[in-house]
Amino acid sequence: MAVLSEGEPERVQASGLAFIGYRGAGKSAVGRRLSSIAGRRFFDIDVEIERRLGRKIPSIFASEGEAAFRDHEESTLRDVLEAVPDAVVATGGGAVLRATNRLMLRRFGLVVWLDAPVELLGQRLAADPSGRPALTSQGLVQEVATVLEFRRPLYQETADLVIQVAGKRVEEVAREVLQAWTDWARRPESAQRLEPPHER
Repeated sequence: MAVLSEGEPERVQASGLAFIGYRGAGKSAVGRRLSSIAGRRFFDIDVEIERRLGRKIPSIFASEGEAAFRDHEESTLRDVLEAVPDAVVATGGGAVLRATNRLMLRRFGLVVWLDAPVELLGQRLAADPSGRPALTSQGLVQEVATVLEFRRPLYQETADLVIQVAGKRVEEVAREVLQAWTDWARRPESAQRLEPPHER
């Protein structure tokens, strides 16, 4: 179960949905489809950062470094969550690295972790033309394995629901999330975080 800082409420009333997970897990594709089905606005935090700064993420990393990028990420995430509290939001893979982000996401609404095997993530990233910066000096698959091992406890801490995406189409995952979101929203607020993240 996720842990809030001392004195913080377990959850405030919220109706948004946020996707977390490693890059290549399908957060943006599933998020766009889900928002269309549910009639909610969709925000991709990485896209919002690029729009605000007028530069692509590799350029931001190269010119300002990762710490500055994380500052931009945190401020953008905060602005989006506060401005549109019923949105569907896809976060960047490293958004969970900051405790502030994890707390904001938990307060926002249902948090869904899209998980996938390392090999599948590696295949998807190898085919990604965006040129995102490497996070280690290792080969791609080994990098994914190393970074995912470090981030996995943070995803686990933040998520209400874990969905394995391997072998599933975007439409199938979106429908699965929608059903879980509907069920979650019907539960009493006091019961929304009494159990560890549920995997499906």
